[in-house]
Amino acid sequence: MQHLGHTRSSYQRDHLIHTPDTFVRAPLPGMRNATAVVHAGPAMGAGFTQYTVELEPEGSFHLGQAQSFVYVLDGGVTCGETSLTPGHYAWLPPDRGVRVTATKASRVAVIEKPHSAWNGVVPGSVTGDERLIAPKPLLGDESVAVRTLLPEDPAFDCAVNTITFQPGATLPMVEVHIMEHGLLMLEGEGIYRLGDRWYQAAAGDFIWMAPYCPQWFGALGKVPAKYLIYKDWNRHPLK
Repeated sequence: MQHLGHTRSSYQRDHLIHTPDTFVRAPLPGMRNATAVVHAGPAMGAGFTQYTVELEPEGSFHLGQAQSFVYVLDGGVTCGETSLTPGHYAWLPPDRGVRVTATKASRVAVIEKPHSAWNGVVPGSVTGDERLIAPKPLLGDESVAVRTLLPEDPAFDCAVNTITFQPGATLPMVEVHIMEHGLLMLEGEGIYRLGDRWYQAAAGDFIWMAPYCPQWFGALGKVPAKYLIYKDWNRHPLK
């Protein structure tokens, strides 16, 4: 804890960088022996909610208010009848109520948002292991590897990927687009441009990017930088 009022956290009109030194933990309704750090939600104007849940052994929480994505950061959990360990993930359709229970002290990333069905189609549950997904180079750049965690199917109205940057690798352009992002730094460090500001970004940080926020990342240090990133996807802007 520091007492000089300094932090890398910053909340602006079109972005947020949320660093661990400013995290406030509190249980959400239905949590047992667990607490949440809420990073993004409707209160800030986001169209989704993202939070990190920290669970004691046998701690648990409920999902089912909206479509849900769960990614295990540490430890191990059961999601309904499915066991998940670090790098494993699950996507659950709306109204599919399940309880997530820790088998040991654990941390999981959770993303929830209302689902916009395509032609009335609501996809079924998805589970996977991020490490078993073949990486694809970003726009032909082998130093930036993208792993697509959800099926590339228009029935899904969002995408969740991991992106790994080798030291010195960067996004090829400053992006400005209609999609909003929730981003959790998993490994390494780098520099993020958000709007007209530049931020140090390191493992454990969360970043929210509103629609049309100018954004760019470059990896620094001696080890790869990796993040988990959400975006809304596959729907007409009028939706």
